[in-house]
Parts: sequence; C-alpha cells; structure tokens
Amino acid sequence: MQDRSQIYSEEEYRYELENRMKNLLWTVSGDYDLDVNLDLDSFRESQYITLYDAVKQGAFARYFSKDEFGMYLVKKLYMGADEPSLAGLAQMCVDQAVLQKITAERKGVSTLRKKAFGDILDRDFDRLARRNDPVARMKIAMLQQGLDGTYTAGKMVREQVEELFSLQNAEDTMDVIRKVDGFYNRLVDPHFEKEHGTLEQVLSVREADLKKFDWQDFLDENATEASLEEMMRQANSSTLPEDEEEAEEKKHRAGKILITEEDIKKMYSYIELHFGTSYMDAREQERLNRRICRGIHADCKLYFTEGILKGCVRENNTYVLAKRTSEMNERFYRQNQRISRHNIAALGDILKRSLQARNEDDTQISDYGTVIPQKLWKVGRTSDTKLFLKQFKKNNSDFVVDVLIDASGSQRSRQHMIALQGYILSAALTRAGIPHRVLSFCSFWDYTVMRRFREYNDPAEADWNLMEFTSSSNNRDGLALRAAADGLLARPEENRVLIVLSDGRPNDLVVNRPNAKNPAVYTGDYAVKDTASEVRRLRSQGISVLGVFAGEEQDLQAERKIFGKDFAYIRELSTFAHVVGRYLRKQLDEQD
Repeated sequence: MQDRSQIYSEEEYRYELENRMKNLLWTVSGDYDLDVNLDLDSFRESQYITLYDAVKQGAFARYFSKDEFGMYLVKKLYMGADEPSLAGLAQMCVDQAVLQKITAERKGVSTLRKKAFGDILDRDFDRLARRNDPVARMKIAMLQQGLDGTYTAGKMVREQVEELFSLQNAEDTMDVIRKVDGFYNRLVDPHFEKEHGTLEQVLSVREADLKKFDWQDFLDENATEASLEEMMRQANSSTLPEDEEEAEEKKHRAGKILITEEDIKKMYSYIELHFGTSYMDAREQERLNRRICRGIHADCKLYFTEGILKGCVRENNTYVLAKRTSEMNERFYRQNQRISRHNIAALGDILKRSLQARNEDDTQISDYGTVIPQKLWKVGRTSDTKLFLKQFKKNNSDFVVDVLIDASGSQRSRQHMIALQGYILSAALTRAGIPHRVLSFCSFWDYTVMRRFREYNDPAEADWNLMEFTSSSNNRDGLALRAAADGLLARPEENRVLIVLSDGRPNDLVVNRPNAKNPAVYTGDYAVKDTASEVRRLRSQGISVLGVFAGEEQDLQAERKIFGKDFAYIRELSTFAHVVGRYLRKQLDEQD
C-alpha cells in the first residue's frame, strides 16, 4: 500500500502537470476562461502527444467555435453515426484546420507536432494497417506527411488526403463541419444521407431532443457515451478511437460478465427500464421459466414485452433511441414503398392461391357417391364395387404461423432492412388470412427478451408495429426458439409453421456468478449445435421450421447447420416474395 508521501507526490505531480498544460492551452487560445478536458494519464505514455493535443484544443477554441463543432458531432451521433469513425475523422480535420494558423504564430509547434506524429505512428501503425479501411489509410498518409513532408498512397487515398489538406484554408467552423460530414458520408457510410439524413437535417436536430438524450444512461450495447465535451476531447485527442471489436473484447473477456449480487437484484428493474414493462403476469412468467429454461438454459429467464415505446417506464435514452430508430425504419419503408407493396401483394397472393387450392373440392373413386356411367358395365361382371365418385371439401383454416426475428446487436447495420422484411412477411400473411404472431428476441444478462409485435388474430394495423423493430445486446437462439414454440404448440391449428429471420450467429454472454449451472460460453459451434438441436426437436413435434437468412455470406454455413435445406437466402429485397413464397408454398403443399 502506498504511504502518504507517495500519494502526496502523485497528487502534486498531477497538479503541476495540469497547471502546465492549462497554461499552455490558455496561452495558445488567449482565453483564460476556457473550460477544457485534459488527458493527464497519457502524458506518461508520450509527453509530445499530450502537449500537442493541448495546443490543438487551445488553437481550435481560438480560431473556431468548439461548441458549434461539438454540437454537430453530438447531433451526428444522435442521427446514427458510428462514434469511433466520426471521432477519427474529426481528429484529422481539427489538426489540418489549425495547422497553418498556429504554426505561423508559434514556430515551436511544428517541432512538437512532428515528435507527436512520430510517437503516434510508433504506437498506432500496426493497428491502423490491420484496419486497412479508407479512414485508416488516410490517417497513415497524414502522419507520414507531417513527419517528413511526403507520403505514399494510392490514387483514391491521395485524393482524400489532398482534400483533407485543403482544410488548412478553412475560414470558419462550418468549413470544418462540412468536410467531416462529407468524409463520413463518403468513406464510412455511403448510405447515411439516404437512411439517416443530410447535413442540413443533422444540424436541424433540436436541442430539446438532445437534452432528453442523457448520453451516460445508455445500455452498454447502445452506448455512444458522448457529451458535447467528450466529443470535443476526442476530436482534439491524438488517441486512436477504440474500434468495436476491441471494445467488445475488453468488455466481455472471453464471453463472461462479472456481476455483483447487488447487480442481480437490480436486474429485473433494469430490463424493465430499457426494454419496456412486461405484458405478462409475474406468476405466469415464473411458470414459463420453470418449464422452458432447462438444460443449458437453466440459469436463464424469459421476459415478455411489447417494447419500450409501448411499455415505457420513463423517457430515458433507450426510449429516445427506439423512437428515432422507428422513425428511420418508417423512412426506409417510404423510400422502398413501391417494391414493398409489390412484395406484400405477390407473397400474399402466392399464399392465398395455395390455400384456395387446398380448399377446393376434391374427388376420389369410392363405393358410394355419384355414379360413374362409364363403370356400370362392371355390375354383375366383376367384384369391383368402386363405381362411384365421392366428393369432399378441404379446410384451409388449420394453418398458423409464428415469425421470430433475431434482434441482437449484430443486426444493427441491417435493422431497417430486417424491419421491412418482417413487415412484408406479416402483411402478406394478413392478406392471405393466415393467423400469425410476430416476435423478436435478444438477450441481456440472464434474460432473453421476447418482444411481441402482433398476436395471432390482431387486425391488419398491427403489422405496422414492425416499424418499431430495433436491435441490441446478444442472442440466445435455442432458448428463443423454445419459447416461441411453446406458444405455437398451444394453438388449436393442426399445421404449425415457425419462420425465423436470423443471421446464423447465436451468441450470448454468460453472467459469471457463484453456483452457475451452465458456465459455458454460448457462442460458436456450441451455440450453433444447440440451436440446430432445438430446430430438430421442434420439427419432431410437428412444427415446420423455416430459416430466412438475414446476415453476412460468411455465416451461411452456420445457417445451413441450423436449418438444413429449409432456409431462404434473401440477397435482394426485390426477390423476397418469390424466395420466401416458394418455401412457404412448399410447406402448405406438403401438408396437403
């Protein structure tokens, strides 16, 4: 344990260092009232990087509006931008915007910048090279140019770098904002403007909406965790923003979360707060948990809800994000309205025709019914008594469908498309007159959250609830399949179909606590085998299970292991009705 003198020395060191850096920053900015965030811990790693960051903060505050720029960054995040990518671009643009202005006044800054860039390259080059994306290549080129005045890059990267260097002539904050926004929409997310909004729409986000958006209150899976001050600190920092994979690796440590007993007690209210209140009686939920959560799911619980928008406890950030995601889903539908309506009509008609064929009168030769004149010659000549045509009606009312949608965080980049596919499927089933229920699932800590969008006999208006689809957290597919099938098996219809929209990547964390019954990590082959086993079990109980693949091509093999030959791969929205219709018609015909 440290003694008092050691603690005092450490505090004294930090106090002196903070004063030194603040004096440097205030001198550069000329504003002694400037409130700043300084990364004192990074000084031990590289004094040059830390001091140059302080110079950049001061220079940007002097020549531009840090509040205006920070507000843009927060609004861009609010509209759905990726934080590490946005922060990385902001860092480069801030550097170029202040470069000529500050070096013209203070010659020593050029030397400080070179030393800082050298340390950054030593620290981050391998990581940037591994990423090998347009932003990483642009960062390497900028650092190389800052060191010795030259850089090596391909034509496309050179074009981006030269555009970045043009910021040295930036006259106001909007010049910097436009450049960051343009780079992001071009290099990081080319669909951002179409799916989320233009720069004008980003800037028009009201401060009243942002005030509701307490950035620190998010679930970890959805966290942007960025106030205006935090975003400005990142924009002026030379520390490479942590990418998603590294953040997940740090956070989850081999797929396990360590929690305290106090966390466990708070878990239910936390789930309620961020996923919405449950529509199911607590006693009924407990009964289902005892019956369904067995075997490798023995430590798990089920939570049934209609979502945070319908069961809001309070308007926290998860609520705001869910509302904004719903609006973006609706916007995506409007952008694809014509093709969506065509898919609904086409798929609905395919199903209706199949059901009508099942409902048409059927005939067979029998020993009673309507006489067949051509067979009368057999009377008295043969022992064959089947001289009649028997007519009977078939009944199409014996079909019921469950639609189960993977709503885990791995679906986040596709959630608008998944919401639309779910809506098309639900609306087509409604059009065909087939009773159906639509659920999504994700898992957080011990809980697998089953979100209900519509019940079997709800009116057509309930299909629109699919626009509220949002994704987060993890996915325990085997348990979700078991829970959905429990309701499906209770239906009176003879023929039951379960359609699963998933990405073929079951992956759940284990809450690591004393006396856990199943400490194994639910991921990889272990999770795929469990999900495939559950599919086989449901089929043996008479449920037809169809997988609709909504993931990356590299996960197709896992999807095949889970669903066998009964899965549909949707490459284009325009083929949705045709591909899914073919599989569903096959199920209807096989039950004939």
